[in-house]
Amino acid sequence: MSKKVLSGILRPAARVKGGVPVAHKKNTAELPVERMPAPESVVIPMLQHIGAHCVPRVKRGDKVAVGQLIADSDKYVSAPIHATISGTVNKIGETVLPHGVIVPSILIESDGEMRLFEGLEPPKVNNKEDFIQAVRQSGLVGLGGAGFPTHVKLNIPADKEVDTLVINVAECEPFITVDYRESMENSWDILSGVYTIKEFLGLKNVIIAVEDNKPDALAELKKIADAQSNLDGGVKVMALKSRYPQGAEKMLVLAATGRKVPPGKLPADIGCLVMNVATVAFIARYLKSGKPLVSRSLTVDGSAVANPKNVRVALGTNIGDIFDFCGGFKVEPYKIITGGPMMGLAIIGTDLPVIKQNNALLALDQKAYKFKKERDCIRCGRCVTACPMGLMPALIARYAEADEAHKLEHTGVTVCMECGSCAYDCPSAIPLVQHMRLAKSKLAAYKAKQ
Repeated sequence: MSKKVLSGILRPAARVKGGVPVAHKKNTAELPVERMPAPESVVIPMLQHIGAHCVPRVKRGDKVAVGQLIADSDKYVSAPIHATISGTVNKIGETVLPHGVIVPSILIESDGEMRLFEGLEPPKVNNKEDFIQAVRQSGLVGLGGAGFPTHVKLNIPADKEVDTLVINVAECEPFITVDYRESMENSWDILSGVYTIKEFLGLKNVIIAVEDNKPDALAELKKIADAQSNLDGGVKVMALKSRYPQGAEKMLVLAATGRKVPPGKLPADIGCLVMNVATVAFIARYLKSGKPLVSRSLTVDGSAVANPKNVRVALGTNIGDIFDFCGGFKVEPYKIITGGPMMGLAIIGTDLPVIKQNNALLALDQKAYKFKKERDCIRCGRCVTACPMGLMPALIARYAEADEAHKLEHTGVTVCMECGSCAYDCPSAIPLVQHMRLAKSKLAAYKAKQ
């Protein structure tokens, strides 16, 4: 793998097309993660990942402890769920997730003790199969926001020859800084997790990819990588160009390795495995302690938040309580978002629980928005230039509006990752992401009739 090296830091192997230069607004970058006190109760949804929902393994009145298995599924694409506080199961009910799906949930009332489950112990890992099984038992899903069960990603099919692990530290969305804090506060865990994955999966190369607007993280990770001796030369740190959506999986693979993921394919099809930095660090901690995924770090920020922070919270904690921990709202929030402002989900209130996929909570006042009236498309082509997937968003939108689903089949709309770059750069303020979603649904309906 040939790359130019500058002071021991790799430069990108290829130029990534498209994207937009968003304002980063990393207000909490220098704020260490604070652990929020245990809540009085948690609501734990049975779906916190891509895939099948879990089924409760406890009933009302049961006593539970931190880390105890409370829900699981026999489906392959799934991940078990554990109690995040100690106390009593008060209710088996239903909860609405931020994207509107209603799922079963478990309400646990705290006993104020945060007792660890007595059965917790480090897993015994001697080979690849043990390792993948241990990761599944931990309940881990991708902590960068996608929420794909990690054990599934690590269980690479026998017909795929994967040789390179890419660690995603890009964190290109505005406001979010928890991956940066992970790099600064837990760099030894990151490298420990990297070497563990590298060993059990037999990978030759590891690239830790960080945007170049995070020089302290680059320096810290380079220092730790060097301190680990890295005798085989298989772990390198790369400085990526700072441009959204640099952290998207396919963009990251291209920049880090020069390999292009074909439409409809995955990084494993071209020999790569991509993992979020916090996910890798958790694996190292779990193998040492045996404590499953019961809490996570997230950034709380935005123009309406009194005291923006990076906080560590028990999964299932009420979002409103987290904002209260950050001083509440200094002005009435106009929009509240789970995740980043580019790809996050707007929610209608704060009476929702934090789940494994949440990496940020944003509350923005009305002044933070610059409203433009939607106008007709002027055929400027800026959406085409901005699209990192090489699509023609305006054309796709036109086909969708005209109900010409048969024409959508050849536009490549199914590879759209809804990053929002097209809409961000559109001078006519056309909601192109919504058009892309509409086009996907119309194409799916058309194909179902064939």
